[in-house]
Amino acid sequence: MLTLYPTMTKLLTNSICSCRCLSSFPSKVSRAQPTPLSDQLFNSAPQSGSFRLGDSTCYSLIHHYAHKVDFASLHDVLCRMKLQNRVFIEKYFLLIFKAYGRAHLPEKAVDLFHRMPHEFHCKPTVKSFNSVLNVIIQEGFYHRAFDFYNCSVSAKNTNISPNVLTFNLLLKAMCKLGWVDRAIEVFREMPLRKCAPDVYTYCTLMDGLCKEDRIDEAVSLLDEMQTEGCFPTPVTFNVLINGLCKKGDLARAAKLVDNMFLKGCLPNQVTYNTLIHGLCLKGKLDKAVILLDRMVSSNCIPNDITYGTIVNGLVKQGRVEDAVMLVVSMEERGYGVNEYVYSALISGLFKGGKSEEAMKRWTEMMEKGYKPNTVVYSSLIDGLCREGKPNEAEEVLSEMIEKGCIPNAYTYSSLMKGFFKTGNCHKAVQVWKDMAEHKCIHSQVCYSVLIHGLCEDGNLSEAMMAWRHMLDKGCKPDAVAYSSMIQGLCNAGSLEEALKLFNEMLYQEAESQPDVITYNILFNALCNQKSISHAVDLLNSMLDQACDPDIATCNIFLRTLREKVDPPQDGREFLDELVIRLFKRQRVFGASKIVQVMLQKFLPPKASTWARVVEELCKPKKIQAAIDKCWRNIYC
Repeated sequence: MLTLYPTMTKLLTNSICSCRCLSSFPSKVSRAQPTPLSDQLFNSAPQSGSFRLGDSTCYSLIHHYAHKVDFASLHDVLCRMKLQNRVFIEKYFLLIFKAYGRAHLPEKAVDLFHRMPHEFHCKPTVKSFNSVLNVIIQEGFYHRAFDFYNCSVSAKNTNISPNVLTFNLLLKAMCKLGWVDRAIEVFREMPLRKCAPDVYTYCTLMDGLCKEDRIDEAVSLLDEMQTEGCFPTPVTFNVLINGLCKKGDLARAAKLVDNMFLKGCLPNQVTYNTLIHGLCLKGKLDKAVILLDRMVSSNCIPNDITYGTIVNGLVKQGRVEDAVMLVVSMEERGYGVNEYVYSALISGLFKGGKSEEAMKRWTEMMEKGYKPNTVVYSSLIDGLCREGKPNEAEEVLSEMIEKGCIPNAYTYSSLMKGFFKTGNCHKAVQVWKDMAEHKCIHSQVCYSVLIHGLCEDGNLSEAMMAWRHMLDKGCKPDAVAYSSMIQGLCNAGSLEEALKLFNEMLYQEAESQPDVITYNILFNALCNQKSISHAVDLLNSMLDQACDPDIATCNIFLRTLREKVDPPQDGREFLDELVIRLFKRQRVFGASKIVQVMLQKFLPPKASTWARVVEELCKPKKIQAAIDKCWRNIYC
């Protein structure tokens, strides 16, 4: 065969096959590679060696064209094989199924699978079935995966018996669809089908449970799998650690890491990165940095994600200087700063009012030859808009598009906000229109920015048009959109319509529920119309909805009591009662904020209220925790 291959290469010339046996193959493909098997090669096969007796040459050709995703050439090869009455074996089709997966053509894979027995006289086994099932699931067609399973496995005269990979794929599809309980049922049935779950089975189910916030059930599977003789891998622990970190339960996550060491599983990059990300989400940046040092000392090399996560966390806490120092430290250690790190840094510097430093970092990134991606460009555009420079930001957007970097909804939203902020409503609306021209889908955030800007500019009628357009598109308004419309209606004197919209909010999902800003808009409108009793009723409703008042809430009521009540009141008694009511609801943080406002306004609480404050804030456990923290700071 080795002597045949050069001869075969020379004989590959363009040819047209009249056979129509594989007419379902896509016809539009690149012909950059030599087109398939010539008559000369097939006709001379008996003299060229054991081509007819062996299938390695056919396999090599199918492998080559499948790798190139050249379906027209595959069509020619298989047609020639049929004309020569060659034997088709399953491994040919496995290659083609993978090619269909790379080409995102799951239905073509299904069609070929069903044609294998009668057209190519090759009976598919579970290997072919799993290959096609994987293609379907990789494309996200989860319901179609179950149709294919039921049709193929339940069919008569089939020799397909599901194995552990089959069940793993089905469990993955179920978990993706949120059918976790159904997935558990299938999981429990696996031993009855003489199919023992493997580590991937457990990992898939654990991940599904974690995504449904059923962490305890996921953790219990860890003990179960070990009892069943299936030993966890670092991936198993990483799934659970990720779930616990997202939930904010860092203590249990840390215990799982200790458990990893006991089981002989060493934490890897993913483990450390997950823990560091969890610590950053909780604002525990110092601990994240300590964990980074531990990671290095454990000979686990940090990567761009590790440093990028900490830099992003520092920036979000306003510790931009520390972020810059960390970046310098990274470079000194020989770690390249990637686009993600630069994006976090540039965005944080702009938010911290350090635009010159941000532009310096942008220039530095360009000089080092980094190619800005959408995230970095968007950070720069957002930063320039925050500085009141939307025209410069628009120039950056043009450069971004020219360089083939596609703007996303966040990019356009930032630019819209920038123009609205500078009072250029017309340009902001034009940016909205440009989004459609560039085929960028208007997201929920985009609608919120547009509606808020139009209401702020006094264009209530246009804002209502945008509102109706959003609803027609099936896009649900968030709290910002609702609050903006309520503000616009209140400014236009349509308080009754604003209250109707507010009542509608109360029946929406969590992201559309009224927040303190929404309540303050209505408090202000009601108090301006001297509907103080209605405002107080709304305040009671606010407390019942577990929404705490803020400084703006206090100022609205204090101003009303002093200016619109006869005789005027200083508001001390009102705020004092509000503190007590919050304490009764165990809302210590909210009550503490009101006490701070009272002290700032020289309206000291009553003695009984002070006693309640001291009693709540100075509990023995809290005091001991504060003392312990002081000692740690002194000696550690």
